[in-house]
Amino acid sequence: MRILAFIPPVAAMLAVWPAAAQMGNPAGVTAGSEQAAPGAPAPHETNNADRLFARLAATGGKAEMELSRIALQKATDPSVKEFARMMVEDHGKANEKLAELGKAADIPLPAGLDPDHQAVRGKLEKLSGRDFDAAYILAQIEDHQKTVLLLQWEIGSGQDEPLQKFAAETLLTVLGHLRQTQFVASQLTGQAPPEIIPRMSSTNEAGSLKTRP
Repeated sequence: MRILAFIPPVAAMLAVWPAAAQMGNPAGVTAGSEQAAPGAPAPHETNNADRLFARLAATGGKAEMELSRIALQKATDPSVKEFARMMVEDHGKANEKLAELGKAADIPLPAGLDPDHQAVRGKLEKLSGRDFDAAYILAQIEDHQKTVLLLQWEIGSGQDEPLQKFAAETLLTVLGHLRQTQFVASQLTGQAPPEIIPRMSSTNEAGSLKTRP
């Protein structure tokens, strides 16, 4: 089974923390935003990045819950089932917090799955045994890679301080989940876990790294 193992390079990950220390994005306050002070947006004064982030994060969080509940019923490998249990618990808490932040910032959040996750759910529902375990974990690796980038984007481009803090706090949890998916994938394939932050020598390599034997 082909396993994606790309995680943003070290420099990109470390770049998050200076941004996190300057919540509110004073250099990029959207024109017309109410400001509590020069360059400081008023509470819950969102920009386009905040609103798109909240919607995408809400959709992803709902997908994690739904797909992982299916895994709790269908997974056969104990490590896959345990990972699914962790997803339900951790994303349940994160979804509740994001719902509170979305309400406070007056951002309507989607109630259902997007077409891509609907397709993943349909595929998983047709599989069983080791085929299910492998497909579920691969989907989790891909989703968590995308989520890491989404969280970094909000930290650097958002304007609403509570949403940016939520993204910074959630990033550490998601990176932990990503490491765990790679470990579980190595158990399913019998291959050694990939490097957590692999060297990237080209664009093609960054987009499709394989588990190293």
